Amino acid sequence: MKAYIFPGQGAQFVGMGKELYENNELAKSMFERANEILGFRITDEMFNGTDEGLKQTKVTQPAIFLHSVILAATLGDSFKPDMVAGHSLGEFSALVANKTLTFEDALVLVSKRALAMQKACEKQASTMAAILGLDDATTEKICAEISTEGNIVVAANYNCPGQLVISGSIEGVNIACERLKAAGAKRALVLQVGGAFHSPLMQPAQKELEDAINNTKFSVPICPVYQNVNANSVTNPEEIKQNLILQLTAPVRWTQISENMIKDGCNSFVEVGPGKVLQGLVKKVKNDVEAVSA
Repeated sequence: MKAYIFPGQGAQFVGMGKELYENNELAKSMFERANEILGFRITDEMFNGTDEGLKQTKVTQPAIFLHSVILAATLGDSFKPDMVAGHSLGEFSALVANKTLTFEDALVLVSKRALAMQKACEKQASTMAAILGLDDATTEKICAEISTEGNIVVAANYNCPGQLVISGSIEGVNIACERLKAAGAKRALVLQVGGAFHSPLMQPAQKELEDAINNTKFSVPICPVYQNVNANSVTNPEEIKQNLILQLTAPVRWTQISENMIKDGCNSFVEVGPGKVLQGLVKKVKNDVEAVSA
């Protein structure tokens, strides 16, 4: 069985999608449609912009979504997913791939999500950090202790065994990094991100996005999506919708998603979009599965 997986924020690079635009008529028309929907030429930022410009959440998220979804569309008849999943933002790409959402509706939601998240980030200084070489339970316990002391910090991305990203207030994350290193973490690296994604600090953005999601048509998909919130295989449109709303403040359970897909018969993962991060994470869960780029 084949799973198609879609990357999230952080995979962007200047020049992304340019080759697709120049060499494929379908891709070109989809990029131009996206420029119309967004009301600005995101293609200029993607193809010829700056790293700094592309790092803005309001640009990054639609850019990665477009690269992923348009690349999938150009695969034509060879694109036959048995299951799909996406890391954080990538879940929207996955929901276009399995026909839960139309390209246009998903792009509007991604743009609203990005703007809402950027607003939430500006409300309170916050950050994230990658914790390497420590078991999940120890990280969770230390984060919970710090949170009860008055600083918000939570487990945000379960990426693979031995790699967990934490998220919260700047002070909370800094305290956590020190305590986690003392508890045996090999490294604790504060990430260059705009804010505390997948934490309670995203609640204002979640409220904004909830209305938009509830007013969007979700169709019965052609194959299951394994969702970030619970790592489970889901085909019910209402359930998909609710999980997507919860996603902003809940952790991304990528380790468990990879495990569940493999357990359900997946022996081939195809990453669609910029970068190769997800295939590397899947390999760390089970190194003998096939994991390639589209």
